[in-house]
Amino acid sequence: MSAGTIKKAKALAKDGVVMIDDDLFQVKSSSDQSKSYMVTSDSCDCQGFKNFYKFHHGKGLKANCSHIEAVKIFKEMSEKKSTK
Repeated sequence: MSAGTIKKAKALAKDGVVMIDDDLFQVKSSSDQSKSYMVTSDSCDCQGFKNFYKFHHGKGLKANCSHIEAVKIFKEMSEKKSTK
């Protein structure tokens, strides 16, 4: 994962993630604040995730995007807050 993707994910995790259910989140687009994507721990409906999956499926690579990474960071931040 690129440094740019991680940077976007960290920014999104701070104020762009809303928990809908246990493993369902709504995450804002980093490029268009009027858009958001439905994200689980291993899937996202953004075009980047779809393209990665389309071109790399079956090659042993786990598809990822800044939105999935933002959810991971959001969960880590939430766990830290709840243990304090």
